[in-house]
Amino acid sequence: MKHFLIPLTLLVAAPFARAQAPVKIEITCNDEMKYNTKGFEVEVGQKVTLVFKNVGKIPVAKMAHNLVILKPGNELLAFAAKCGDPKTGHLPADAEMKKQIFAHTKHLGGGESQTLYFIPKEPGAYPFICTTPGHFTMMQGVMTVKAKPAP
Repeated sequence: MKHFLIPLTLLVAAPFARAQAPVKIEITCNDEMKYNTKGFEVEVGQKVTLVFKNVGKIPVAKMAHNLVILKPGNELLAFAAKCGDPKTGHLPADAEMKKQIFAHTKHLGGGESQTLYFIPKEPGAYPFICTTPGHFTMMQGVMTVKAKPAP
């Protein structure tokens, strides 16, 4: 009977072989109140770098956009209705509504960008919107977080 020696480094590295590579997502918006995408997919536990760019020309004081990602199961219309106050950055003021937010950018004017870093921990459909009053009807999409594939 032959015996095979498996190098220790292979045994130690094996559990990490299926680790997801970090992913970079770029979402743009413009002066026509549109995102360049209606959705994207990532996996649970994956390191996500999301770059949000306003490729428009209008300054923030006249046409501001943001990207707010909600946790799964939240109603967009009810959330958007609580986002009218510019003093709060067009985000809800009450604690219960704030708990619905998974991640968000600030409002950006033409030519501005912001980068978010996160690791989703639960699978599901995470809706995203612009919370500037009236924008969410045209500016929305879904981040789909898939469960990790079985080893």
